[in-house]
Amino acid sequence: MEHLPQDLYIPPDALEIMLDAFEGPLDLLLYLIRKANVDILDIPMAPLTRQYLDYIDSMQASNLELAAEYLVMAAMLIEIKSRMLLPRTKVGEGDEAEDPRAELVRRLMEYEQMKLAGQKLNEMPQAEREFYWVETLVEKSLYVRHPDVSVADLKEAWDSIFRQAKLNKNHKIGREELSVREHMGIILRLLQERGGFVQFETMFDPEMGAPGLVVHFLAMLELAREKLVEFTQTEAFQPIYVRVHQGGSEPSQESA
Repeated sequence: MEHLPQDLYIPPDALEIMLDAFEGPLDLLLYLIRKANVDILDIPMAPLTRQYLDYIDSMQASNLELAAEYLVMAAMLIEIKSRMLLPRTKVGEGDEAEDPRAELVRRLMEYEQMKLAGQKLNEMPQAEREFYWVETLVEKSLYVRHPDVSVADLKEAWDSIFRQAKLNKNHKIGREELSVREHMGIILRLLQERGGFVQFETMFDPEMGAPGLVVHFLAMLELAREKLVEFTQTEAFQPIYVRVHQGGSEPSQESA
């Protein structure tokens, strides 16, 4: 956050409104990251920590009471910044040391997903606001229950993608491969840009080559394990679709 001119008067009420505009420290951090237009998977800790502390200082200078969670996050940012300055020690032979920012990135990504889901829910028509419920009897057979996507279904889709990749063997200049965590971020951004259900096969580019496709597939499975994406089919043996996890559930046949 840039420093304000000393002769500029801002009423305390205005700063209080600024603080109330954020739902918590993660919301403030996400705002600073988006404002700086930096990759959430590669956060520059030094400038981010400085901007966050400047914001906290401006609140305290105006005698505004800060929630304890803002101060806890400030301490966490300072700790991560300090750890980034230290040489990383490997956990085991051949294993990469964990990035000190990993936990913060995970929390920010989860919070962003929840925030986007909340915004989409708020944009949807709500009972007692845009419409009112009318009760009626519905036959159980009217509920369409899509079949669950099994491991075998995913394996078959993956085999198809891998076979296509083998047919696209072009000479390529070598480049540094992305990590699983970075591919997870790429997948989430693609799903958010396209919106709704996206066909599973279209999420894989044969130009990635076999190593890149493997990492991309592992990233997709990790997102499903962390319940950040979900798979579905319109019916058995049909193409698999994927989308950002909505956090809801379909009505069960028993309760219909």
